[in-house]
Amino acid sequence: MDKQFTAGVLTISDKGAAGKRKDESGDIVAKMLEEYGFLVLRKKIIPDNRQKIADTLIEWVDREGLTFIVTTGGTGLSPTDVTPQAMENVIDYEVPGMAEAMRAASLKKTPHAMISRAMAGVRKSSLIINLPGSPGGARDNLSVVFPALNHALLKLTGDTTDCAIQS
Repeated sequence: MDKQFTAGVLTISDKGAAGKRKDESGDIVAKMLEEYGFLVLRKKIIPDNRQKIADTLIEWVDREGLTFIVTTGGTGLSPTDVTPQAMENVIDYEVPGMAEAMRAASLKKTPHAMISRAMAGVRKSSLIINLPGSPGGARDNLSVVFPALNHALLKLTGDTTDCAIQS
């Protein structure tokens, strides 16, 4: 990475928040981010509650100024899967290409990828992406966005240089 960005990892799981399940996905994501060069300042587990998700994302962007936030969990079709609805409440705009790329890569491994409602979006100058709750799905999907991540975050944080890829 050209610059060290700050990050937060938000695991959304009723069982995880109640201490009934280890947060494997959040741990994997945090480790991957640190290895990629991020400074992971926040890591938290909360239940599948739309308002709590929205409040946490707002706090991490507006008050703590995190550049990149990754959520894991709550992106499917279960009645408690409300991460995308919470995202809609807090983002200024979507970055659909990231979610589309994650789904396309995941479809090569499982047909269940087509029911993912994961989103990527921007609030102020912070990028927020949703990952699946499974450890493998979280790892694989985060790997998909890494090649474009540095460039995206540089642009969000004020870089005005041309976007053409240098050969």
